[in-house]
Amino acid sequence: MRTAYSVETVRAAERALMARLPEGTLMRRAAAGLATACAEFLGRVSGSRVVLLVGSGDNGGDALYAGALLRRRGAGVTAVLLSPDRAHEGGLAALRRAGGTVIGPERALGAIDRADLVVDGVVGIGGKGGLRPDAARLASAAERARAAVVAVDLPSGVDADTGEVSGSAVRADLTVTFGAYKPGLLIDPGREYAGTVRLVEIGLELPPDPVLEALQHEDVARLLPRPDAESDKYRRGVLGVAAGSARYPGAAVLAVSGALRGGAGAVRYVGPAGDAVIARFPETLVSDQGPDHAGRVQAWVVGPGAGEDAATVAKVLGADVPVLLDADGLRLADRDVVRGRTAPTLMTPHAGEAAALLGVRREEVEAARLASVRELAATYRATVLLKGSTTLVADPGGGPVRVNSTGTGWLATAGSGDVLSGLAGSLLASHLSALDAGSVAAYLHGLAGRLASRGAPIAALDITEHLPDAWRDVVRD
Repeated sequence: MRTAYSVETVRAAERALMARLPEGTLMRRAAAGLATACAEFLGRVSGSRVVLLVGSGDNGGDALYAGALLRRRGAGVTAVLLSPDRAHEGGLAALRRAGGTVIGPERALGAIDRADLVVDGVVGIGGKGGLRPDAARLASAAERARAAVVAVDLPSGVDADTGEVSGSAVRADLTVTFGAYKPGLLIDPGREYAGTVRLVEIGLELPPDPVLEALQHEDVARLLPRPDAESDKYRRGVLGVAAGSARYPGAAVLAVSGALRGGAGAVRYVGPAGDAVIARFPETLVSDQGPDHAGRVQAWVVGPGAGEDAATVAKVLGADVPVLLDADGLRLADRDVVRGRTAPTLMTPHAGEAAALLGVRREEVEAARLASVRELAATYRATVLLKGSTTLVADPGGGPVRVNSTGTGWLATAGSGDVLSGLAGSLLASHLSALDAGSVAAYLHGLAGRLASRGAPIAALDITEHLPDAWRDVVRD
């Protein structure tokens, strides 16, 4: 499990560790890891040209000490001091002893244009808001130049706790972070600015309650349902799918396709698209008598392609089993009914649907994804899976938010969300919690999208067809 911690928690752990170590030890550990990462990124250190963008905080000190180590390996290192009077004294002295060059911002553009590597040590993890004008100008120059950009701990201008970017920020190819991942490195838009993220361990002792969790293969493998010798289709779980309409029969087909690949033993479909469903998936148990007469299920999916069928949504929400609420169902559901349910509810909005539920603009949700998913979960007393460039899953009772680490931009295709709903619903019927069902479904869905795409456009059913490959890939590890 990859975990991320708040700035407050990381700083408390750093203070506790520094109290037990000789002065400067922690910064030198970080600088050594940073220098190693930069050297590996360069490939050939001797003769390369490195520019350090140095602010007044500890990140600037890390950059200076790392620059001194690179200079000793033969790199030409130039430090641009944005606040010369406040630069880290020890780091600056180390760089000068190693033979590095120190300049002011007025001479920085030419140095950046000639650089092979630019190291962003402008602002630390406590920075808020966009970059100041001088730093913004240098960040823009680095983005335009041919040099690779390595950020120290976090790209300057990105909020470490939320991933929000409220102004100019550095765009890094690699971010070398120390001691723990920060939420802003794993959540867009900050994740986009971070590039590849490399964690350097420096000996921090962290509490067991992170802000953010990201499942890895071994975590997903542990959670996946597996039949045993005594299993039958009913013991494995039965999922009810109430989806589709005369106008949107495809939504039913796609939701059922995901459900059949999700681990439950059987799928019962209820709705007007039964002929389309049975033609594509003859193993589905089809009924047109409504949810009340569908037969016993362990969970429901309701909403994809439902149109204006509020009655079906209401009936499903009245069932005393876990319910996944998606698409039209999000719009048609009564908030107080959702809040009053005793069985688990998993809501799966994209940013536009989340914005409508919260009464804000879509751009506000996209800019503050972590705050938005938490607010939705608390408001509806439901587990919420917020789809998007980084999928987040939050429980209503608080605790760590799950962030998905798989996926590809090619998943932004019509019907992809319907497949995800069916998959997550099937995992609910297989007795996973709403948090685990949403997290595992997002992981497999993203991995299947990668396997299906391999850099090319895909259709929603391509995702379904690659779900067994994704499942096998996870279990094999």
